[in-house]
Amino acid sequence: MKFDDLSNRVIGCAIEVHRELGPGLLESTYEQCLAHELKLRGIAFTLQQPLPVTYKGLHLDCGYRVDVLVENKLILELKSVETITGIHQAQLLTYMKLADIGTGLLLNFNVAKLKEGMKRFVL
Repeated sequence: MKFDDLSNRVIGCAIEVHRELGPGLLESTYEQCLAHELKLRGIAFTLQQPLPVTYKGLHLDCGYRVDVLVENKLILELKSVETITGIHQAQLLTYMKLADIGTGLLLNFNVAKLKEGMKRFVL
């Protein structure tokens, strides 16, 4: 599968974090290390970006947060779980719809090779 340049650069950062740390740590650890790697490579991002829900014109702060929003174009949903399930994928797709962002990466760091824990979504 061919990815856009931004996705490729972010995936490179995630692979570097996984190479250094390996599996088995908390999601928050991977998030902070990935943020550092993105910063080193000059990639703009925000962590824990609030994501309001709009319901019939009403904006509701329901406590949803995007793990990492990269250049206002790419949502990263980070996991450190034994298995990615359908609900994890649905969560990312819903966040993408709510944020009106067409591309997302689901990254599970709790795998032997990060390639096995990575999935890209496009709306």
